[in-house]
Amino acid sequence: MPLDVRIVTQERLLYEGKADMVVVPGIEGELGILPNHAPLLSRLDYGILRLKHDGDEDDFTVFGGVIEAQPDRVLVLADVGERSEDIDLERAQAARDHIKETLAQGPPPDPGETAAFEAALRRAEVRIKVARRRRGQRAGSVSIRTEASG
Repeated sequence: MPLDVRIVTQERLLYEGKADMVVVPGIEGELGILPNHAPLLSRLDYGILRLKHDGDEDDFTVFGGVIEAQPDRVLVLADVGERSEDIDLERAQAARDHIKETLAQGPPPDPGETAAFEAALRRAEVRIKVARRRRGQRAGSVSIRTEASG
């Protein structure tokens, strides 16, 4: 019996459907949720949320929030999140490079700005990782067969 899953951000519903397994970035490490899981409430860290269903896998980015798991359902309330197909890899790489260049010039005068830059850098790196995973999955899903002649 699959789980009913909803992934919601402050802006929109990212996913609503069934999943055989949900893997989320908890603040103390990854959490894997299967059907009949004990009730759980946990905070989310920045990272990749993976949904496994029917032998397929969908990736999402999540940046903070909470997860509530029940034996038959999972609700993810992410502060910020996006579907892997919505990520522009080149834009994420440009953002990461810009942030690194800015930080290489020295720390900003306001410590709060340093924390904001570091959080933006983490978000860019997660987006890059998810976008690369998606490209790899698409490339890996094509198989080429060659028949040996005898």
